[in-house]
Amino acid sequence: MMSRMWWSLVTAAAVVLVGCGGNGGGPSGGAAGNGDAQAIAAARGLTPDDVTAALKTYMPTGRHDDYIMFSSGGHSGQVFVIGLPSMRLIRSIAVFTPEPWQGWGYGVGDEILEAGYVNGNELSWGDTHHPALSETNGDYDGEYCFINDKANARVAVIDLKDFETKQIVKNPIANNDHGGTMVTPNTEYIIEGGQYATPLGNEYAPIDEYNESYRGMVTLWKFDRSAGRIDESQSFALELPPYWQDIFDAGKLASEGWIFGNSFNTELATGGIESGNAPFEAGASQRDADYLHIIDLPKAEAAFRAGKTSKINGFAVISLDTCVKEGILFFAPEPKSPHGVDVAPKGDFIVVSGKLDPHVTIYSIDRIKQAIADKNWEPDQYGVPVLDQDAVVEAQVELGLGPLHTQFDDKGYAYTSLFLDTAVARWTLGGDYESLNPDVAWSLVTKIPVHYNVGHIAASEGDTVSPDGNYLVSLNKWSVDRFFPPGPLLPQNFQLIDIAESGDKMQLLYDMPIGIGEPHYAQIVKADKLSPWTVYPEIGWDPLTQKVDSNAAKAGGERVVRQGRNVDIYMTAIRSHFTPEHVAINQGDHVRWHITNVERAEDATHGFALPAHNVNLSLEPGEAVTFEFDADQAGVFSYYCSEFCSALHLEMAGYLMVKPTAL
Repeated sequence: MMSRMWWSLVTAAAVVLVGCGGNGGGPSGGAAGNGDAQAIAAARGLTPDDVTAALKTYMPTGRHDDYIMFSSGGHSGQVFVIGLPSMRLIRSIAVFTPEPWQGWGYGVGDEILEAGYVNGNELSWGDTHHPALSETNGDYDGEYCFINDKANARVAVIDLKDFETKQIVKNPIANNDHGGTMVTPNTEYIIEGGQYATPLGNEYAPIDEYNESYRGMVTLWKFDRSAGRIDESQSFALELPPYWQDIFDAGKLASEGWIFGNSFNTELATGGIESGNAPFEAGASQRDADYLHIIDLPKAEAAFRAGKTSKINGFAVISLDTCVKEGILFFAPEPKSPHGVDVAPKGDFIVVSGKLDPHVTIYSIDRIKQAIADKNWEPDQYGVPVLDQDAVVEAQVELGLGPLHTQFDDKGYAYTSLFLDTAVARWTLGGDYESLNPDVAWSLVTKIPVHYNVGHIAASEGDTVSPDGNYLVSLNKWSVDRFFPPGPLLPQNFQLIDIAESGDKMQLLYDMPIGIGEPHYAQIVKADKLSPWTVYPEIGWDPLTQKVDSNAAKAGGERVVRQGRNVDIYMTAIRSHFTPEHVAINQGDHVRWHITNVERAEDATHGFALPAHNVNLSLEPGEAVTFEFDADQAGVFSYYCSEFCSALHLEMAGYLMVKPTAL
């Protein structure tokens, strides 16, 4: 017999289940139609845990989520914005890949995308990996989001006032970068770690010169918050040995001023399976340890300011020799084949997981500083000091198979993804965190299964100095049997986990299919830290410059202006018409088309689609856009509003008439 609490939960969840479309016909459908909560639960085989999960995630219409998650969009080249706990996809932010709904690359943002081209060669996709939110004093401040493109070594800046990309920079010395884009505690720098060693600057060297000519790198992009842009002139890179660097993160509080990154392939394997050599997965897994990279940021800055750099493709690089001579770079042995370095909230501990070691290894910043002061090291073959492992390791905790990434909460727990176990482990920190869990420091508490092949995990505010420990999202690579199979290419799966309670209580709440491969990492911020505009501050606003465009079209000033073969069209958009509706030009004219959405109502977005010209714009309230093209096609082209905006939306149209040269 159901308990009274179970009855109350089922009754409270009735609207949830009906509203979520839970009825699938038959007994379930009939019960749902009658609003009979008990029958719905029985027909669908729902347990008390199922109903609890539904109650924890359901958001009634009009209610906003408590948290916003910024997730990499993987091969889409974009960033996804997801509400928690509902797990609703709210927005896909166009970044590295043209996206027609937002007009990105179809009349808007073209110059930003072009700034990320390689030697003028167009790139129409990206592989976004590690989003990072801007920070003030180690806490998310809700102002900017940064994202890297692993495929092409690019970094983008997204302004969270309007959730639009403002800048893309191409790394001039590298061609891919897995280890971006974590920030320093006050967002002074965006950290972009490399991945596969190559000759820096995309030079050529044969593979048999790997040890001498191939190098790794980490780039420190200087962020000018007042401008909202990366200042390339104040940015620099460090040359690293040709180990394959991975994710980097900045120290905080006790470790502020230090940067940590991990590496793999300290074996210097060069592959060549086709020639009978050991493949990379074997050659790069021979040693018992790889190297934790430890960088003294103030010393690196001092070397850059003193001009102790060389230039590669015009970009400042601190050489490996200078890094060693100036005491900038140190190594420490770490478990082999690591895939993450994560700094605890107080900055006192640095956690590293080796994929081929069942432990997490915890390093102490105090021990690291002492080992450096004591010169307790031996140099590697490139002269980099390798700190004594026993001197710098604080503890190891055995968690399970395939540990990858770690996040933190406010209760003294750490959470680590276990790829091979397909689980997330909860374990306890020691040191100053022991007061939160005095009896179980440095020990495994529990695991929760996930589905399947978890990579990264993201906890609410989990990368900050003050995580809040309510939710964790497991970013899983496989979904197998979780959803309807839409052919052999299956979605990936974001799973929401409740981590609010202490001890061994964690609950899986929600499965969210992601039909794009391969979303990689995410950060979760409290929604009340974000203050986005719902309309642009003034009519005629240029989102690129974040100010009014003096050349924007104004109501009453619509016109077509000709100067020789150059034509400027000044147009306004308002429900339900464009002004002007007729535009007559000549074949061969160079056209600059200025459109302003003069609406001031929220969500009164207009589109502008111009057939045969690859133009489709999204014009939010107050926004002004300018696009250019050469009128090389004669004919009549009907332009129209491509965003359903009013009852007379279909009538929001006009004609571009291009008179042939022969007439």
